Amino acid sequence: MASSIAPRVESLASSGIQSIPKEYIRPKEELASIGNVFEEEKKGGPQVPTIDLKDIESEDIKVRERCLQELKKAAMEWGVMHLVNHGISDQLMDRVRIAGQKFFELPIEEKEKYANDQASGKIQGYGSKLANNASGKLEWIDYFFHLVFPEDKRDLSIWPKTPSEYTEVTSEYARQLRGLASKIFSALSLCLGLEEGGLEKEVGGLEELLLQMKINYYPKCPQPELALGVEAHTDVSALTFILHNMVPGLQLFYEGKWITAKCVPNSIIMHIGDTIEILSNGKFKSILHRGLVNKEKVRISWAVFCEPPKEKIILKPLPETVSETEPPLFPPRTFAQLIQHKLFKKT
Repeated sequence: MASSIAPRVESLASSGIQSIPKEYIRPKEELASIGNVFEEEKKGGPQVPTIDLKDIESEDIKVRERCLQELKKAAMEWGVMHLVNHGISDQLMDRVRIAGQKFFELPIEEKEKYANDQASGKIQGYGSKLANNASGKLEWIDYFFHLVFPEDKRDLSIWPKTPSEYTEVTSEYARQLRGLASKIFSALSLCLGLEEGGLEKEVGGLEELLLQMKINYYPKCPQPELALGVEAHTDVSALTFILHNMVPGLQLFYEGKWITAKCVPNSIIMHIGDTIEILSNGKFKSILHRGLVNKEKVRISWAVFCEPPKEKIILKPLPETVSETEPPLFPPRTFAQLIQHKLFKKT
């Protein structure tokens, strides 16, 4: 059973410990920047932009152009944004949240039936972080990871059977999110001066672009100022879309400081990932971010990573983004090589 290797953070959290095991305590240089997330959320200063997508496909060229310019500015300056009026109903998002929450409310031994086995390469399923990251530290998180789109590439046998509506709700959300991703790829293509279908084709199109969902479950932590839910990283994906349960935790490293994202009702958070940063030759940013934890409330987030196929496509700055004065900033790599490169750089 996987639990003998890495205890689930949830079982640690509910065991009544007052202090966290040393493997979870962040290195000294990092501790100075970790504060109380509820106080951090109240702070003024720079804020993650909110982008209203209502006009993204407007018939009125001027109205549409204004929306594109706002999206472009957010992608260039931040690489992360709250999307509102994104076309996915509040009702469906609530159903996704309830289904995931119900799964995580199951007893741990029930969830263990879905345990992944990272050592053997079985990465889908229920798991916890192993200490193979840059710091050799553990993170205060359990998760459930599975491929949700294209539908013919899913392995439904490992999807939660409880709650019974899990598969239906998650599948519908994945379908709608795939549509939203197309809308965003089109808009970002226009922002770069490409054909509208340019970026989507470069990341694999409808057949090959993979949507991987990771439900992140951050239990309450007795010493939140010593731990992280997720350590600082950039997403390797093309785009990442995130739903959460309205408990703050996401922090962005912006202009040399950690900024806490506010909770915007009914929004979906979107990150530009490394893949788009490369294709845009660095014009669009993949921002460094991390997750804080807290004492009072469980935080859950639903991240969907939109990833190109591992081997089929060579990722490199697109010709339209390169010039005499702007040489390519990234060497050609497959997505698999990009992941390896990041791992190697970290260790």
